[in-house]
Amino acid sequence: MTNDDVPPLPSGFRLRADPGLAVLQDGRVLLGGAPYRLIRLSERAAPLVDGWLSGKPVGGRRAPGLLARRLVDAGMLHPVPDPVVGPVPEVTVVIPVRDRPVQLARCLAGLAAQDGCTRVLVVDDGSLEPAAVARVASAAGAELIRHRTNRGPAAARNTGLERASTELVAFVDSDCVPGLDWLAPLLPHFSDPAVAAVAPRIVALDPGSSAAGAADGARTIRTTGVASSIAAYEAEHSPLDMGPQESVVRPQAAVPYVPSAALVVRRAAVGAGFDADMRVGEDVDLVWRLAAGGHRVRYEPAATVRHEHRTRPGDWFSRRMDYGSSAAPLALRHPGRLPAVSMSGWSALAWGLTLARHPVAGAAVAAGSTAALAHKLSAWNDRPWPLATRLAGGGTLMAGELLGRTLLRAWLPLALPVAVAVPKLRLPLAAAAVAPAVLAYRRSGSGLGAVPWVTLKLLDDAAYGLGVWRGCLRERTAAPLRGRLWWISDDGVSARGRGPRLRRGGDTKGDAGRPAHP
Repeated sequence: MTNDDVPPLPSGFRLRADPGLAVLQDGRVLLGGAPYRLIRLSERAAPLVDGWLSGKPVGGRRAPGLLARRLVDAGMLHPVPDPVVGPVPEVTVVIPVRDRPVQLARCLAGLAAQDGCTRVLVVDDGSLEPAAVARVASAAGAELIRHRTNRGPAAARNTGLERASTELVAFVDSDCVPGLDWLAPLLPHFSDPAVAAVAPRIVALDPGSSAAGAADGARTIRTTGVASSIAAYEAEHSPLDMGPQESVVRPQAAVPYVPSAALVVRRAAVGAGFDADMRVGEDVDLVWRLAAGGHRVRYEPAATVRHEHRTRPGDWFSRRMDYGSSAAPLALRHPGRLPAVSMSGWSALAWGLTLARHPVAGAAVAAGSTAALAHKLSAWNDRPWPLATRLAGGGTLMAGELLGRTLLRAWLPLALPVAVAVPKLRLPLAAAAVAPAVLAYRRSGSGLGAVPWVTLKLLDDAAYGLGVWRGCLRERTAAPLRGRLWWISDDGVSARGRGPRLRRGGDTKGDAGRPAHP
């Protein structure tokens, strides 16, 4: 399916406004989405959108359906499909596993209570004790497929995908426990023929039911304090948890990827499935390939799946490094999709001057970019300055936070020599690295405590950064280390990259600023 072949949004769907959507000029201008953009509606389109926001269905005409599709793809509106009426669509569940019989048994018990799971396939990916896995699968009535050697979770999922006969296939990792009726909010999205995959929200498993560490009691006792802090941090800040807001899933969206720990796909759309050469990041690769092929992927947090997070310090740090190491192969497979950071060149210049201890010059650059944006917004808004100040000011603040986070997640081996060679930059660089963690803690509302939470956040980003460099050295590429800047030229068209574009009768586009992978 190409983007030109995508059908209109189904007529029975209703639409819900994204929380960040702003409706201006009596409904004639929409501002929001991800990347952030401005869309000016025609005289005929404005009443349609107003009706949709009031709860009316999309309707059966092609032109309104295509407009609805565009606004959904932009992230401004979200589809509300009708609940499934009649028989629940059949779903084959594929569980890749290597050893971990206790976790597998818990996962299978959770699936036993689900409606619509007509077949469960357990793919044993080279377990060291296959008999234990076989006993658990047999006791739950699941079919067992065995790889004699370990080929990785992507290959295991693909094996299950090949054996599935239903249109819909759900991948569930063995360390997950699906919530009650977790499929119910996901399946209605597949009544849209353009949707190829839908993902639930991944939340932390109740520690009381976790089997983690049970096989190593002594080590569990020694690390209880640290492990409990990590567990609390993961419950609030796991890279598998994409948050409480629904979203389209694609590069530069508010939710740019979804983990394959729990994912429902349309078998015909995903083809052969995951890239079996990737041991980590294969889920991001699949989603981005689907998006490039014109398919739609949705994130639906109304459905939840619980996941047993890693809480032992060594395992936790190592897993974060693994995530970082996927950046290089992803950057090679999807050129330009995974810069270290993407932002306005003016914001980068303002912060660069500030870090160099020229804050007045930095403020002047920020003020100048705000004035330029206000001038361009004046074509659509009678009071452009308040909006320009909010957008430019918020963008500059977000850019500073992104730059600070990128110091740890990509540029630490470069920043340390600079700090050693230029003493006056040591304090600004240290503040830039720590400030994003402090801000993230304040937003989290965590009860863990500032010092342990911020420490874990800094270790989290540093581990990811080490993984990025490891992957870059292995793949011999520096693509994930390079930033991307965009500029606004005099005619309002981005002079470089895919930055904001403001055009009469057009839209405004910018980068969402969220990292493309955990």
